Amino acid sequence: MSAHVSNKPGDRKNPLAKAERADRNRKILIQVGVAVVLVGLVAAIGIGLAMRKSDKDSSATGSGSGAFAPVLAHDGATPPNLTEGGAIRIGNPDAKARVQVVADLQCPACQMFEHANSAALGKAAQDGSASIEYNIISFLDRASNGNQYSSRAANAAYVVAASDPSKFQQWLGVMFDKQPAEGANGMTDDQLIQIATDAGYTDPAVAQGIRDNKYASFVTDETKAVFATGIKSTPSVYLNGTQIQDPKVLMTQDGITSAIEAAAK
Repeated sequence: MSAHVSNKPGDRKNPLAKAERADRNRKILIQVGVAVVLVGLVAAIGIGLAMRKSDKDSSATGSGSGAFAPVLAHDGATPPNLTEGGAIRIGNPDAKARVQVVADLQCPACQMFEHANSAALGKAAQDGSASIEYNIISFLDRASNGNQYSSRAANAAYVVAASDPSKFQQWLGVMFDKQPAEGANGMTDDQLIQIATDAGYTDPAVAQGIRDNKYASFVTDETKAVFATGIKSTPSVYLNGTQIQDPKVLMTQDGITSAIEAAAK
């Protein structure tokens, strides 16, 4: 069973609108699940309903491959040291296991995934068993009461990662811990800067990059490029190029650990 996706012409032309619709459907499904199942199963059922099967006819850069297209033609500043697919990489690039995470920092299901698996991903990156790649995208600006939080938070992700990727996962965890409620005001630039500072990003260039929205055009182009590959929702998580569909792996505590260990053998 999958979340309903509209077939309206406007949605087909606009992948970001389609993704917003999918994310709203996911929220409804999660809320329904809370009322009828045990709390411990809510996240698993919610993500299981929301995650869509990858298209069998996807190309090498489609939703089933996890090989995202780089932003080739781009008018604006581009973050340094990204992967060919435009991701922030943490850990050994030659590790046998490669985890790719596509997330929006305003996405509630992405927060669930982070809370369940952040420690496991951090450990895998530290011990060399996996490289972790993050494509931080933005399509939920409408959920932050007009202050473009999704886009500004994504910009902040690339700003801090460009400064020091070794602190990125710690920063990411705090960002999800403090995720604003949908429909509320998103965090201000000062709040984003404070989180970065608390995570060890004290270089004044980081604060300036957040205030200037330095990578705003890159975030827009990267988001379009990622959705153009066929991704339907966030979080979308891949292990060695294959999308993880099992809700237990995605949403139970340290659920991804066994999958990484198997792939790293």
